[in-house]
Amino acid sequence: MSKIKYYYDKKTLSYKPIESTGIDKFKNFIVYFTSSAILAFFILLIFFQYFDSPKEKRLKSEINNLISQYEIINSDLEQIELVLDDIQKRDDNIYRTIFEADPIPTSIRKQGFGGVNRYKKLSGYSNSDLIINTSKKIDQLTKQLYLQSKSFEEVVDLAKNKSKMLASIPAIQPVANKDLKRMTSGYGYRIHPIYKTRKMHYGMDFSAKTGTEIYATGDGVVSKVRRSKRGYGNYVKINHGFGYETLYAHMSKYIVKKGQKVKRGEVIGYVGNTGISTAPHLHYEVRKDKKKINPVNFYYNDLTPEEYEKMLEISSQYNQSFD
Repeated sequence: MSKIKYYYDKKTLSYKPIESTGIDKFKNFIVYFTSSAILAFFILLIFFQYFDSPKEKRLKSEINNLISQYEIINSDLEQIELVLDDIQKRDDNIYRTIFEADPIPTSIRKQGFGGVNRYKKLSGYSNSDLIINTSKKIDQLTKQLYLQSKSFEEVVDLAKNKSKMLASIPAIQPVANKDLKRMTSGYGYRIHPIYKTRKMHYGMDFSAKTGTEIYATGDGVVSKVRRSKRGYGNYVKINHGFGYETLYAHMSKYIVKKGQKVKRGEVIGYVGNTGISTAPHLHYEVRKDKKKINPVNFYYNDLTPEEYEKMLEISSQYNQSFD
């Protein structure tokens, strides 16, 4: 029971009870209700500040679970990167080397994605860095795996053509030279026999009598024949495929024509002294991807290791060439 409040009536000189009007009661109710609501609001605010609701607890648990899964995925991706890196090294240093294919540059293998920010929509969250880094790793690995699959497809095609390639690579000497005495000038800087100046000699010279047989050093197709009194003189060029070409110069006569298929060891012409030449000989060149390279590296089919060492020694001597 609530207490009764009194006031002193000066007229009657006595205490009389205070009677509350309806408006006073309503005001008191409003004050009481507002105070209670404000107090309840602050209590709830403090409660939710330090205590999670069941829904928040469930959401936080799901977030923590997702973070753990992302961390596991990142760990797995790092292992995949190590395995892929090993595969790439094997591809460049073993598989592609065996089939004489150029290695894929690291700049291409590790190339990223250009243009707009692909991960902008993932930013702005508390765990954005983790999500973005994981997405980047997945995208990078996807691209590298695609590139590696294309590389393996190329290696498989090369393997299928291995026997054809081995038959096509120039692998014998272009003239009979069992005692190695016909090789007179090798690849490198030599004294030009006519101009008497130091010039780069892009092939090997084999001295022989006019009319000595000249052999195709690998399977291929005759890509060019020419008769001339200058430069290479009468010469034949053979396209062996796989980026290889050979040239046979200063011939007295050639017996093949453009477009003709030839086999390794097949006679294509005869030694001569045509063009810029000081004596009967064959000037022989090997080209890979249009670049002139040292022919001495391609005699492995008809030389023993000891003969090859001797050939290297003879070809490296600084002397005067025949052309």
